[in-house]
Amino acid sequence: MGKEKTHINIVVIGHVDSGKSTTTGHLIYKCGGIDKRTIEKFEKEAAEMGKGSFKYAWVLDKLKAERERGITIDISLWKFETTKYYITIIDAPGHRDFIKNMITGTSQADCAVLIVAAGVGEFEAGISKNGQTREHALLAYTLGVKQLIVGINKMDSTEPPYSEKRYDEIVKEVSAYIKKIGYNPATVPFVPISGWHGDNMLEPSPNVSVCCVRLLSPP
Repeated sequence: MGKEKTHINIVVIGHVDSGKSTTTGHLIYKCGGIDKRTIEKFEKEAAEMGKGSFKYAWVLDKLKAERERGITIDISLWKFETTKYYITIIDAPGHRDFIKNMITGTSQADCAVLIVAAGVGEFEAGISKNGQTREHALLAYTLGVKQLIVGINKMDSTEPPYSEKRYDEIVKEVSAYIKKIGYNPATVPFVPISGWHGDNMLEPSPNVSVCCVRLLSPP
């Protein structure tokens, strides 16, 4: 009789427009949690609304208002399994108007993936006092989510693309903040990714030489 699989609840948090839903949807697709035909259907529907880049986000953003506005409003759950784990991914809204929904999602999690956008100006907006990067990290720690992964997203949007210097800047600033709130940065993986292109999510990407850690270690 095989060993029973471990159940893990993972919440994906971060500033609005950091790419949480796109990253989560693409990760689910790469892990076999959704088939190619469904993704192609979302791609067609998104293109018809002039939002072609939202095909992965639409795996989770099912409400009409979410699709029209291009943001996550309510929490979304998606379950799939790997060879070792049963995984529930919780996609939490990044917009500050829906912080109560984010808290609901985070309170159920064993692990949080904090998505920060590496694009010019995007990281700064998220980490600023008015941004949600700090607040979401603090709430995760306060709600008892002690295991944290930081996904440095949109590495394809840095100048130049996939900039190691930009990656290092973000690691330094986020490390300083999460240490202040109680996390130990030495135990937090910082994973450079492109949620849209799928770089470095399950397998190492030649585009991202700065860090060989994948967002999910081999299943």
